[in-house]
Amino acid sequence: MIVFFDGVCNLCEGSVKFIIKRDKYKKFRFVSFQSETGKKLLKKHHYINEKFDTLVLLKQAKIYTKSTAALLISKELNGLWKLLYIYIVLPKFIRDPLYLFISNNRYKWFGKKDICWIPTPELKSRFLE
Repeated sequence: MIVFFDGVCNLCEGSVKFIIKRDKYKKFRFVSFQSETGKKLLKKHHYINEKFDTLVLLKQAKIYTKSTAALLISKELNGLWKLLYIYIVLPKFIRDPLYLFISNNRYKWFGKKDICWIPTPELKSRFLE
């Protein structure tokens, strides 16, 4: 499974670190939207979004976004985080507006970097580029 994230977003970087810490079996790999690898993979799977306003999960050759991506990720994490997946029963038109509210304000609330985050050497193997 591949998680695409906004490489200049502090909240997104924090989310990647959160996932890594709770991904005991290393199921997830990561790539930023801004990277050439990220752009090529998204294009290959017919996903185009220049706003980088959502987390994207590529799982079994299918793209998931917004709250669905977040819930599918939570389902794979260690600990009680799996329990969040129960919210998948709520229709997307209820789940996604909350997700988008946070996403649309993430730079204002959490800030942004001038350049993409570069993982530490210990984490480098988890990243596609």
